[in-house]
Amino acid sequence: MRYSLVACIAAILLFACSPNKQTDTRTCFYYNEPLGITSLDPAFANNNANIWPISQMFNGLVQLDDSLRVIPCIAKDWDISTDGKTYTFILRNDVYFNDAEIFPNNKGRKVTAADFVYSFNRVKDEKTASPGEWVFRNTAGFKAFNDTVLQIRLTDAYAPFLQILTMPYCVVLPHEAIEKYGKDFRRNPVGTGPFFVKFWYEGNRLILWRNPNYFEVDEKGVKLPYLDAVSVSFIADKQVAFLEFIKGELDMLQGIDGVYKDELLSKNGTLNSKYAEKYFLLSEPYLNTEYMGFLVDETLPQVQSSVYKDKRIRQALNYGIDRDKMARYLRNNMVTPATAGFVPKGMPAFDATKVQGYNYNPTKARQLLTEAGYPNGKGLPVLIMNTTPNYLDICEFIQSELSAIGVQTKIEVNEAATHRKIVANQGMNFFRGSWLGDYPDAENFLSLFYSKNFAPGGPDYTHYKNHEYDSLFEQAMTVVDDSSRYALYQQLDRMVIEDAPVMFLYYDRAVRFVNKRVQGFGIDPMNRLVLKRVRK
Repeated sequence: MRYSLVACIAAILLFACSPNKQTDTRTCFYYNEPLGITSLDPAFANNNANIWPISQMFNGLVQLDDSLRVIPCIAKDWDISTDGKTYTFILRNDVYFNDAEIFPNNKGRKVTAADFVYSFNRVKDEKTASPGEWVFRNTAGFKAFNDTVLQIRLTDAYAPFLQILTMPYCVVLPHEAIEKYGKDFRRNPVGTGPFFVKFWYEGNRLILWRNPNYFEVDEKGVKLPYLDAVSVSFIADKQVAFLEFIKGELDMLQGIDGVYKDELLSKNGTLNSKYAEKYFLLSEPYLNTEYMGFLVDETLPQVQSSVYKDKRIRQALNYGIDRDKMARYLRNNMVTPATAGFVPKGMPAFDATKVQGYNYNPTKARQLLTEAGYPNGKGLPVLIMNTTPNYLDICEFIQSELSAIGVQTKIEVNEAATHRKIVANQGMNFFRGSWLGDYPDAENFLSLFYSKNFAPGGPDYTHYKNHEYDSLFEQAMTVVDDSSRYALYQQLDRMVIEDAPVMFLYYDRAVRFVNKRVQGFGIDPMNRLVLKRVRK
């Protein structure tokens, strides 16, 4: 019985991405997801493992282009009121949900504005328990005036709202599917995207097929997508996945891992010559900032007796590490030293000429230690650095660097889940942290220092509080003009640099190794997987 089931599954998988016998043109893109997929419901698109396949199956009002600019999708036009609180969208009238048994005659029906009202309210409804509920907290209501006119009202002006609407939480889905499948919609998704689920054997393989009724076309009027199918495997062993890529069984290898880092990359971050003929390397700044956080809220007992309440100590530690050396020797130059504030390279508001942070300056570090009453670190207690196993090498590097200026440290390692919980409850004075952008607006990063976002329940894990910062941050949220808002963001970032509630480490880079048989495959600072224009 077990053999028959396995054989049946193998046959389905083989057929699902095998060449079309009549046209012999079927093409399939293969990639691996080592973490597995927990849900294909957009309401639970809270990590890349889920986001990547969901993004192939659903669309929202707006989308991002390769430069992370907001462009039309199902909404062909929109208007924002002068007070920044009302958004009116005009929808296309040629977008259909993919064919599914929930519709009469199994034929997908046309998308209307009412579908967006339903979809947004579903994410907002606490009964759904969506981790994306926060994206609609500032909304006062959704209204469909007719099939093609949708209005969203906000309680307060919020300039990044258009960028937020590009997130997978904000896609459209049919009420019929939720009514039929309920929570099992997670494995029976019905959307409007370039692909739809053909087969999902959890833990083994996900097969997506081309949606023949997809509404987008390329510049020549050719219907998208070009591919016939997408195949996702779930190989947890990174060494095995690497070997599958080398054998040509996978079209893409995502990210850098110690298992294959030095095999594929030189110390300068270029592809080793023996692989250059068959593969190409794609790398872009990634909207992710790695840092060490300091708990700085002096109302907390653990901070009142902490050396970190002195800004000069925090500044000295920032000057005491060589970020260029860290990037070169620990990350093969596939990261960017964080010397221009907290907002990462790749973000539209990033400008290293206007925001200048900490460079390696041990002389300045010693000077600040002396001013704080600890000449050459004398009298300074041993500093406890808290981290997770994946970043132990970074903390060991920091430990060595700080030792050179007289600062002694001890490293404590916790599993990631435990680390996050302790940090969220102010249980660590000096801790490793990272922030990955949810959408391409610098507000997403600068909100970590807005005091109304104190954890738990918010991202201000350092408990940084500056009334001037808060006021300027609130002002920036009302400025719709990008260039004017970016200027305020840069001013906010300079304030973070001056007060140093964090030790800035590096801005990440998105990295992909791709087989050269693949064409039209790109990468961007959001590390999105966009397959509708890919050819093989």
